[in-house]
Amino acid sequence: MKEFELPYGIKHTPSHEELVAAAARALGTSKEQIASVRILRRSLDARGEIIYRYRVEAVCKGEQVEEPYTLQEYKNVEHAEPVIIVGSGPAGMFAALRLLMEGRKPVILERGKDVHARKFDIAALTQKQLVNPDSNYCYGEGGAGTFSDGKLFTRSNKRGDIREVLYQLVAFGADPSILIDAHPHIGSDRLPSIVENIRKCIIEHGGEYHFNSKVTDLLQISDGSKKQWKVVCEGGECFSAENVIVATGHSAKDIYELFARKGWPLQMKGFALGVRAEHPQSLINKIQYHGKYQPYLPPAEYSLVAQIDGRGVFSFCMCPGGILVPSSTAAGEVVLNGMSNSLRNSPWANAGIVCSVEEGDIDGYEKYGIFALLEFQHSVEQKMFNFSNSLCAPAQRMTDFCRHKLSATLPKSSYPVGTVCAPLHELLPEFVESRLRAAFPAFDRKMRGFYTEGALLLGCESRTSSPIRIPRDLETMSCEGLTGLYPGGEGAGYAGGIVSSAVDGILVAIAAAR
Repeated sequence: MKEFELPYGIKHTPSHEELVAAAARALGTSKEQIASVRILRRSLDARGEIIYRYRVEAVCKGEQVEEPYTLQEYKNVEHAEPVIIVGSGPAGMFAALRLLMEGRKPVILERGKDVHARKFDIAALTQKQLVNPDSNYCYGEGGAGTFSDGKLFTRSNKRGDIREVLYQLVAFGADPSILIDAHPHIGSDRLPSIVENIRKCIIEHGGEYHFNSKVTDLLQISDGSKKQWKVVCEGGECFSAENVIVATGHSAKDIYELFARKGWPLQMKGFALGVRAEHPQSLINKIQYHGKYQPYLPPAEYSLVAQIDGRGVFSFCMCPGGILVPSSTAAGEVVLNGMSNSLRNSPWANAGIVCSVEEGDIDGYEKYGIFALLEFQHSVEQKMFNFSNSLCAPAQRMTDFCRHKLSATLPKSSYPVGTVCAPLHELLPEFVESRLRAAFPAFDRKMRGFYTEGALLLGCESRTSSPIRIPRDLETMSCEGLTGLYPGGEGAGYAGGIVSSAVDGILVAIAAAR
């Protein structure tokens, strides 16, 4: 077995025969001696001539051939032992799918609506500025990942086998290219149908979905020799099971408050805060492709990081050919996120440019105890709202931000609610603002043209991850001191993004089932 790399033109997809011939050359043998070839990874290289680099695995005859990856079968679990899952985001959905493989019945409780009904609330949010606290860009079937481009890049390979996530996504309708692309994505136009297919599969195999079922209490009760969990929903409906997976996402403040009231363990956790930066996609294409962009090329991406005064400043959730969306989960706050469809054909590119925030960075929040960083996060979101007195985003040209100058005019933006000229350099916390101000010129040294008056900064990007972690036992995966209660995904503080959340959901599902 040998791995080797092959460069091909951007328009060319290598045939099986080409791969076999290349493998024979790489292994120094004849084509007849090649037993199998397999593309492992495809990545775009724009450093010189724009090409795709393929990482290929080849096996000669007589050598042991690795069996193709296959998913475990889903079992019929209609009469099996139930496991309650609170939340139907990536962690909850993939926990449910894994429970089907393990022969356990997933019972999903989702505070929001199904993916199609959810679209009406999202439309009301963008068109009428009406925030439904249980159905928005963060809450509802599929969670925040459903309307965030479907970026599947992750560095969490060591935590679990990401193939279980990617192969299932393909089985439910994603393009097979996500199995090999270095930076795979699905697109917000395709994700709803994939999410719906996952739901149909879970129900067909005996699982349950309950929408508009916001959990308000978790009670551990004795049932003979066993301890059971009683899960209480807002309308009074109750569900019982020996094991409960809590996968509520990074914005479910009410779940943290429930834990605090009961004296259950919580930990403060650093997060990142900043702005969304929006450029014309044509400018990013020109920079990244060194002026060689052609319409057949994918829209260019970027990933930037700098250390400024002991803190990391970095790009987050970059959306090429994307748009900005309001991600508020309650009235009186402005929160932005980015999304893009499968073609990524919007005229704009956007990304969060954020600064790491730790407990020692903030003053005056000691009275909130474990919730200090969470309250600090919310205070910035409220300040953005109070400035515009609406969901319109406070905005400033990048160059004006760095000069502490209010912008006289603003460039066009993809943000559908609208923008208002604002002194973001005053609205952001000083330690965040000063580091961002130093970072933008530093980023320009890596991407000439990034720092420009044509770039727009909008406030704020604050939901990068949860400022709270629910600690869990390293061996059992259950919440410390609470047998049968399994925190998972971004809301538990153990993941960040679709794939890592899904992998974490799989891990807690295995623990709950076994």
